[in-house]
Amino acid sequence: MTDNTDGRRDAKARAVPSGRLSRLGQFGRLAGGVAGGMIAEGARRLAEGERPQMRDMLLTPANVGRIADRLSHLRGAAMKLGQMISMDAGDMLPPELADIMARLRQNAHRMPPQQLQQVLATQWGKDWRTRFARFEVTPIAAASIGQVHRARTRDGRDLAIKVQYPGVRESIDADVDNVATLLRVSGLLPRDLDIAPLLAVAKSQLREEADYLREGEQMTLFGALLATDADYVVPALDPAFTTQHVLAMDFVEGQPIETLADAPPATRNRVMGAFIALVLRELFEFGVMQTDPNFANYRYQPATGRLVLLDFGAARPVPAAISTGYLDLLRAAMAGDPDSVRAAALAAGFVGAGAITHHRDSIDRMIAVVVAEMQRTGPFDFGDRGFVEVLRNQGMEVAADRAAWHIPPPDMLFVQRKISGTALLAARLKAQIDVGAMLERYLAPNGRSANSVGWKFKTGQSLSRACGRRARARRYRLTR
Repeated sequence: MTDNTDGRRDAKARAVPSGRLSRLGQFGRLAGGVAGGMIAEGARRLAEGERPQMRDMLLTPANVGRIADRLSHLRGAAMKLGQMISMDAGDMLPPELADIMARLRQNAHRMPPQQLQQVLATQWGKDWRTRFARFEVTPIAAASIGQVHRARTRDGRDLAIKVQYPGVRESIDADVDNVATLLRVSGLLPRDLDIAPLLAVAKSQLREEADYLREGEQMTLFGALLATDADYVVPALDPAFTTQHVLAMDFVEGQPIETLADAPPATRNRVMGAFIALVLRELFEFGVMQTDPNFANYRYQPATGRLVLLDFGAARPVPAAISTGYLDLLRAAMAGDPDSVRAAALAAGFVGAGAITHHRDSIDRMIAVVVAEMQRTGPFDFGDRGFVEVLRNQGMEVAADRAAWHIPPPDMLFVQRKISGTALLAARLKAQIDVGAMLERYLAPNGRSANSVGWKFKTGQSLSRACGRRARARRYRLTR
């Protein structure tokens, strides 16, 4: 048995607070540090003759740093909730909050070796090391809920093993409530905005993501759904090493998806086209979507040209009503009918009645931009973000009126998060994709019916069972 640690102190390793009291203490320290920063900032502004607002005292650069660092240390739901806020946060959120989110996406600490040893001994037994020829102690990736290690079994199989941080699952409810309180106190959310339903869904989603047995089922499901498609590769689950807190799978080679930014345009367009095609199939055919658009969840194989799909903890059913709402909206936009677009957006829950009543002109200007973009023929240039400026300006004007704030259906928020993240990746790669042509098969009257596979959720038959035979066959092929 060998590992890749040389005993030196790892500056990026910080033990995860696993107990309820210890995590509460971390939030207490955060509150104390932020309060101290607020007092100092308030005194400074008063001395300069200003009458500072609560938000100005709270979201100082120093406090932004404190919040990001503490949430990164806590990891788990506290960090994940921040990452779940729009991948394109800089476009619509206040700069201070966008800065916190950016830091959370980039600043993931890892467990020190002794804490990792404790976790794996609990999950696999004290003699777990004897099952491996090599286990790399330093993770190849670290995120909000767990970290990933590369290992080789005694029989020569290369595995990627995701290990969940201790205490993450047990602390979800408290962490979400504490982050919500932070947003409330900051003044970034109006006090009369009812976010309770959204918080309940966020807690449920995070509990699902922290269940690695469930994630293993979802990974197997997607492997079955895409088994005959040469554009994608999904790692095969290794059930022998998988528990509720440890997920083992084939190690699949690939490079970060962002490295495609330096690839020839034809390569970027082909890969991004496959990415968008997958999102459309998830939304309109599969009835299930992997809703986390984090770039780290996708890799690219230059030798095969395939997309490697990773991390299925955020996979969730897409209700038929959500798919239908998107289809109605797209049909109206493609037809160039602003009134129908407005009606479809309201019916689906994209916007609230208050926003349309009080800000009709701004809403209509945003609709006009969307319709104009949808009416273009030929490839859409994702690298041209000029229209985003118009949408942001109009959107911020509506958002300034807190009486017009509206929370869309939670299922739609998860889907839209994936769509927005996909558009952001396409912009990063400066891809040019004929999205209109890709939509034709779904928008045509005789096109494929939405949620054709997802219908099985309504009958009580899970997709995992529906695809079980193909999944088992595929696992057998990949592990031989």
